[in-house]
Amino acid sequence: MSDASLPTALWVESHIAQCHSACIPVYVVNKGAHSGATVILKINGLGNGYQVLTQMRDADGTLGWMHALGDSNKEIAESEIDAYIRRSIERDPDVWAIEIEDKNMKNPFEGKIIG
Repeated sequence: MSDASLPTALWVESHIAQCHSACIPVYVVNKGAHSGATVILKINGLGNGYQVLTQMRDADGTLGWMHALGDSNKEIAESEIDAYIRRSIERDPDVWAIEIEDKNMKNPFEGKIIG
C-alpha cells in the first residue's frame, strides 16, 4: 500500500508511536480528518527555537515538508507559530496539528524538506 492511499489518521498514529518508542515527546494539538488531511508539525527546540512545517508533495508526488513561515534560519516566535496553527485549523478543521519536543529540532516524521 502506498502512503497516498494510507489514511492520514493511521499514518499520524504510526509516527506518534515511533516517537513514543524513541522517547520523543509528541502531542496532538488538533485531531484532523481520518483520511485526506494535511499535517502541520510544530517543533519545539526546548530553548533552541521553534519551527513549523506543513506537509506537501513534490512534483513527483513524494511526501515532504515545507517551512510554513518562510526561511528556516529565521527565528520564529512561538506565538507566531501558534497563531499560524489556529488560522490553519479555522480554515480547515480537518488538518492535523502535531507538536514535537526535540532539542535538536529534528522532524521525526517521514519526508524530507522540499521547500
